[in-house]
Amino acid sequence: MSNTAWETLSNQAVGAAGVIYFVALVVYLAEWAALRQPAAERALVGAGGPGGPSGPGVEGAGADEAGAADAPAARRTQRVAFLGRLGLLLTAIACAAHFVALVGRGMAADPNRVPWGNMYEFTLSGTFVVALLYLVLYKKFALGWMGPLVVGFVVATLMVAVIWLYDAVAPLTESLNSPWLVIHVVSAVIATGAFTLGGIVSIVYLVRMRAERRATAAGTELGGWLARVPRLDALDRLAYRVHAFAFPVWTFAVLITGPIWAHEAWSRYWNWDPKEVWAFITWVVYAGYLHARATAGWKGRKAAMLALVGMATLWFNFIGINYFSTTSQHSYAAERVVDATTGFVAELRF
Repeated sequence: MSNTAWETLSNQAVGAAGVIYFVALVVYLAEWAALRQPAAERALVGAGGPGGPSGPGVEGAGADEAGAADAPAARRTQRVAFLGRLGLLLTAIACAAHFVALVGRGMAADPNRVPWGNMYEFTLSGTFVVALLYLVLYKKFALGWMGPLVVGFVVATLMVAVIWLYDAVAPLTESLNSPWLVIHVVSAVIATGAFTLGGIVSIVYLVRMRAERRATAAGTELGGWLARVPRLDALDRLAYRVHAFAFPVWTFAVLITGPIWAHEAWSRYWNWDPKEVWAFITWVVYAGYLHARATAGWKGRKAAMLALVGMATLWFNFIGINYFSTTSQHSYAAERVVDATTGFVAELRF
């Protein structure tokens, strides 16, 4: 295949992945909608059906109405299970198409390279890792409740990448053309995906905590999709485990491979580049998160809020620095200009 054919395949695979992710999102939302208990079933429960009050005055009526409520409830349970399996299957298919898009992007370059040469390609890689980690951890941590949140994030980010971040395939610049690109960027992408997944869990923790307070004040129980979400302590543990996995990977990317690559490219381990500074700020925030949990006993709301601060610095480091910094040597937001006489590729940064 020619380079143009590979680039076309990559673009088509991105489009296909986006469409399938969107269909998966619709299926997940239908699953959430099916979790809502219909008014008729709530009335039967209140009249003595399954989960309703019992006693001499309602025993006979409850037994009759229970049979009437069992069939619709069973069908609803089967529908929810089917939609969940379908959403997971569609997510896996979209993730496979996503992977094809990355491979095609790398094969389209001359010479062939890893697909991390600009913001568009890094965004494709980051969203792929988020989806892949969700699929890998799905069974171990029972993440079925998380499907629409993860897929919704991936769809929205892919839309931003395609509409605003797209860049044609081009050879790597001299500073990027290094074996350290693979080592450094792979670890950074994995950590970014894991931190994002942990941030989503932290957001769900705060949403459920607020919903539980409202339900307690109203004397009711949680319903709908929030009733399916794990308890607060389980969400807190899950967020901690994901962040504890991502932190050493981020440390390896930012404080080990990054300086080594910088020394190879610019003869200095640390340049106080805005990208380097914000990557270190992100490291400090997440180090504070893990330290506070281990020593000060920070859990629950405080830990979740600190995790969201970390995710904000993480994504500002990726997007904000690339668009608002005029001095960063790491910026992907650069216009490549080829000198007609020398063929030298220069970069003009915004």
